[in-house]
Amino acid sequence: MTDRHTDRPALAIAIMIIAVMALVATNVCVKLIGPDTNAVQVVFIRNMVASLVLFLFVLRDGRVASFRFRRPGLQLLRAFAGISGIACYYYGVQRISVGEVTVISQATPLFVAALAVPILKEAVGWRRWSAILLGFIGVVVALGPVRQAGFPGLVVVLGALLWAVTILTVRMLGRTESPAATTFYYMVIGTLITGVAQPWVWKTPPSDLWVLFVAAGVLGAMGQLLVAHALRVGEASIVTPFNYTAIIWGVAVDFFLWQVFPTVWTLGGAAIITIAGLYLFRREAAVKEAS
Repeated sequence: MTDRHTDRPALAIAIMIIAVMALVATNVCVKLIGPDTNAVQVVFIRNMVASLVLFLFVLRDGRVASFRFRRPGLQLLRAFAGISGIACYYYGVQRISVGEVTVISQATPLFVAALAVPILKEAVGWRRWSAILLGFIGVVVALGPVRQAGFPGLVVVLGALLWAVTILTVRMLGRTESPAATTFYYMVIGTLITGVAQPWVWKTPPSDLWVLFVAAGVLGAMGQLLVAHALRVGEASIVTPFNYTAIIWGVAVDFFLWQVFPTVWTLGGAAIITIAGLYLFRREAAVKEAS
């Protein structure tokens, strides 16, 4: 019997590319909302909308029974790290180009590989450590000379680190929790966490911005659902590298919407990070096959 993950690799790749486009479009919405709106408020509204969208999908699929809350502490850590990471990304998107944020955020797999050693007790050989080091050099290159990306760029690096923690907690939760439950609880808990901060950060948006808030929520939810679906119909080692197409879409929207073209530092860093990341994916796949 043929494994479902290898049946339709072309479809899985296509779904992954569309998912990445949706997530980049989410960042475009945040960019258009602008820095006058606190990033925590943007995350709060985005999560409320996304929670509703995800809940509707869950009801449609009849998977409410799978929403068992077995590891609340880990769910809380996943939500806090994820929400904090997204807030860092949004802070960066509001102040530097979408392309720069997209490139720097690709450091997440590097942090995942590095943190998997102390957290998950995974063995990482010298080849993968070399790729991780090369990738971090790429991040430094992408940040560019002093004052190119500046403080917002460093905040995005922090976001990549926090998102890596999120991915690692998802791996641990995957042993006992369903993917649908983990995603839904992430959105709901994240809404509650950011909701606590609203008395200090809330600023009623102009009426014409509400469509961008709703679009960010819907696109963010659809992006996550599509990523999950892509990983169900295709092997992760084949599908995941197409996450790097985000760099293409990020650079494209910068050029067509704001007539901004990436600097040589951003492009150089993107090339280094992509090469390192792709090697990591391939090496990890080879190690799994050999074990």
